[in-house]
Amino acid sequence: MRSIIETHEVASGRVTEVLAVEGRIEAPNWAPSGDWLLVNGEGRLFRVPLAKPVLVPVETGAALRCNNDHGISPDGRTIILSSHHEGEGSQVYVMPSEGGEPVRVSPEAPSWWHGVSPDGRTHTYVAARGGSRVIDVYSLGPGKAETRLTMGEGHCDGPDFSSDGARIYYNCDRTGHAQIWVMAADGSEQRQLFADDQVNWFPHPSPDGQHLVYLAYPPGTAGHPADLPVALVVCDPAGRNRRRVRAFTGGQGTINVPSWAPDSHAFAYVRYEP
Repeated sequence: MRSIIETHEVASGRVTEVLAVEGRIEAPNWAPSGDWLLVNGEGRLFRVPLAKPVLVPVETGAALRCNNDHGISPDGRTIILSSHHEGEGSQVYVMPSEGGEPVRVSPEAPSWWHGVSPDGRTHTYVAARGGSRVIDVYSLGPGKAETRLTMGEGHCDGPDFSSDGARIYYNCDRTGHAQIWVMAADGSEQRQLFADDQVNWFPHPSPDGQHLVYLAYPPGTAGHPADLPVALVVCDPAGRNRRRVRAFTGGQGTINVPSWAPDSHAFAYVRYEP
């Protein structure tokens, strides 16, 4: 397996290859400073400096089973990661962006991080609770108990905050197969943006509030598997003016987490070659 990290410029459509490596690398985040990406592979996290792209290991202490649900705080000081290393299932942790020992913030397992509010204070993630296998969207603010935002209406996943923090975009299959939904940050006003026959996952709003990118799987796809013919679709935040901007082999690992450049001119993703 070969992983190719690329960026796509929204205005021009220009695609730039950042780094190609053997093995499976997943889920790029674009640092708020604009000069490096964060990715994962084989349970570890890596920086990719854009000036001289190479995989630079990030020290994660005991967290050596990191998955592809990670990110960077808006001020660039903190890495948020999800890891299975405590033996209870995935939990959400924070640590300094330069690396260090992670501190758990999620109250229970399993929990998979997906987004952080623009002020850096509130996390949104998906979790299963009470022995259920149903995945729902939750939020967690400082000094507060977690808040369940969806109520088992279907498999809900991939939450990410809008640029103003007022809304959360996510995907849900409550109407038959995964489509893109949006709700107020408190879980109210849930609505589906549009309907089509594609199986749509991982919506990510741009920092300037002008665009939304998501991953479109072929009709009939179950879950979000790897190594299928997929497309990246860009639209406006209301789900209008949808256009497929890139098609390749990908899926799981391509764009699981927020990956927009801080100035919104481009986003990063990973495609794969056998």
